[in-house]
Amino acid sequence: MRLATLIIAICTSGACACTIPVFRYALDRWEADKFHLVLPQDVSKEPAIQDLLRPLRANGKANLDFTTAADPTQKHAVLRYSRTSDKQVWSGKLDTATLSAVLDSPARKRLVQQLLAGDSVIWVIADSGSPVDVLEVERIEKRLKFLEQVASLPIQDPNDPDSQLGPGPPLKLKFTTLKLRLDDPAEQLLLRMLVGPRAEIDPATTSFASAVFGRGRVLGAWPLAMLDDASLEDACMFLVGRCGCRLKNENPGWDILLNLDWEKALPAAETTAAKPADVETLSPPPAQLRATIEPATGPDVLKIIPDEPQKPANSRRGPVLLCLAAALVLLVLIPRWLRK
Repeated sequence: MRLATLIIAICTSGACACTIPVFRYALDRWEADKFHLVLPQDVSKEPAIQDLLRPLRANGKANLDFTTAADPTQKHAVLRYSRTSDKQVWSGKLDTATLSAVLDSPARKRLVQQLLAGDSVIWVIADSGSPVDVLEVERIEKRLKFLEQVASLPIQDPNDPDSQLGPGPPLKLKFTTLKLRLDDPAEQLLLRMLVGPRAEIDPATTSFASAVFGRGRVLGAWPLAMLDDASLEDACMFLVGRCGCRLKNENPGWDILLNLDWEKALPAAETTAAKPADVETLSPPPAQLRATIEPATGPDVLKIIPDEPQKPANSRRGPVLLCLAAALVLLVLIPRWLRK
């Protein structure tokens, strides 16, 4: 299913002068939607649980809030997509281990790292490892490399007040992948979040890919068999194109739960990117080579220039002997000329 019709409608409905790409506008300005954790009445009163949840109150890092269930018969904690959603992401006994799994996972940590590094779109690919899936993943990765080469970001005007980037990593165009297994026990909650609240894909049985950008926003999820080159192109070009609508809820997609304070993490990412790279001490090049860096208008250009061959120590005798021979010739010829 192509996104072209939906994307055209979005871009034409709220056109603006903003030249910031969609993925970066979302990173700068779209606050992540909060998930809703509903606690059983007896559990919410336990001192251990209250201590466990205290860091999440008020200024907690994760896009999560929680309440006590109105139904006194509810026995398990329930995680929903939002306060207004009845779609469950997870249900079970709440303790230190389960809360940690709800808030984070190894793949979500990697997602955060790539988003803070400035990757435009991260395609999370969940597959079974079958030969058919392997071929599909190879095809997707090959297509993304091609799209990264031919795509371009909108030209940024630093003097345009509507197109000012927020704090964060340098603006760049980069399509990356993050591969998961459908049966990975540590990522079951993430897999359910990646297919979204409508759950049109069964993450237990169907290999799929989801496009993640911004602060953990998912543009959509596609079964690998249906994610053709045209759909990949539609999604990628939309996200690296100009932001045609600044309102988050008028754009397609949904969020995933990440345990991160974006308001602090983005300025830190900008500071990290601004630091000069560590200088690595290199061993001297071979005697036959000499490295020189020539100034240029673009990036520094490193050229390797062959050294001139070393001259032997007695190489200066040639000119001296030549001068002596010329002097002897003159001494012989001059008297003859004088006799004439």
